[in-house]
Amino acid sequence: MNDELVTYSRENDILFTRSIKAGKRIYYLDVKANNTGELFLAITESKRVLRNEESREIQFEKHKIFLYPKDFEKFIHGMNDVMEYIKSATDIK
Repeated sequence: MNDELVTYSRENDILFTRSIKAGKRIYYLDVKANNTGELFLAITESKRVLRNEESREIQFEKHKIFLYPKDFEKFIHGMNDVMEYIKSATDIK
């Protein structure tokens, strides 16, 4: 059981990070290493939401994407295509 805890802890170590605040959302770009030492990018969207109207209790919803270096080029190419489409469709420069 201790081995599982050590592995879990090691997998969650952030080697490098950047955060991007955007309204009610924060995006985290974290470089981590898996249990074999391979680096990967963990992208997390953390969104502030009202849990209970009456108590005004706030919670955060989190969504994650994991990208490995072998897929970076494909991902960046796809992101660029989508962003260019949005920019041209909405006249954002």
